[in-house]
Amino acid sequence: MGRRGAGRGTEPDVEALLDELYATPPPGFVARRDEVAAAARAAGRAEDARRVRGALGPTLAAWAANLLLRSRPEESRQFLDLGRQLREAYRALDAAGLRELSAQRRRLVAALARQAAELAQEAGHRLSGAARQDVEATLHAVLADPDAAERWATGRLHTALTPPSEFPTGLDQAGGTPPRPEPARRPGTRRPEPAKDELAERRRARQEELARVRHAAREADRRLRDRRAEHADAEEAADRARARHAEVTEDVSAAEERLEHLRAELHRAEAERREAEERQRTAAEALDRAGEEARRAAREADRRAARAR
Repeated sequence: MGRRGAGRGTEPDVEALLDELYATPPPGFVARRDEVAAAARAAGRAEDARRVRGALGPTLAAWAANLLLRSRPEESRQFLDLGRQLREAYRALDAAGLRELSAQRRRLVAALARQAAELAQEAGHRLSGAARQDVEATLHAVLADPDAAERWATGRLHTALTPPSEFPTGLDQAGGTPPRPEPARRPGTRRPEPAKDELAERRRARQEELARVRHAAREADRRLRDRRAEHADAEEAADRARARHAEVTEDVSAAEERLEHLRAELHRAEAERREAEERQRTAAEALDRAGEEARRAAREADRRAARAR
């Protein structure tokens, strides 16, 4: 998988910088590359800056293939192991066995390419039909070519890989056997026939190898189905969570609206209370004045009555 190196002090080394850079989607690659290179140069790491500056921006298909490697490390390791087994089987098995393995390989590559497209979509970048074909071609190349497998395992592809025509694509399309050079024979000579025991041993070895590779391919298919089922479950759970979030957001909005309404009613009630209290104070003061006036009038009436007597 992608290489990681120890940093210098607290700074990441150039391998970690390149890994991080190739995880960047293509639209932002150049800007991020310039930013990382400038930071390395400012830190006095001229050689690191030069290497970062020389990094080629990936196509969308290459980035998706890198993303698959980084996001599905276990499946990617198993896919690389399967490629080694298939290359060994190609050298040992007959045409019928290889055709069966090739069919399994096509299904596996298609499933992984779908995963790469789904991962790219989740990251905000939809793969076109041509880009998906480039991803499939890259995965075919990884199975067929050890050099291609090593390049993909770095996680830093900048362009899609092309599978070699002789393995296994040519066999799939032509339905024949892989090219096996025949030793030159002089005219009139008969081809030597191996002993029956040797033929039986070779047949048994081929059958065992075929069984091993079939099992590996079936296991890879099963793991992919499991991952796709888990992905579907996660998508369903995310949909439910989004729906619940929408409901709760709507409830919160309604509650906030109701709260604002209640606050307005409270303000009005407070104003009415203050107004009523003010009226009560005014009435009490008027009552006090009226009482005082009544008492004064009573005293005045008493004085006049006394004088009249």
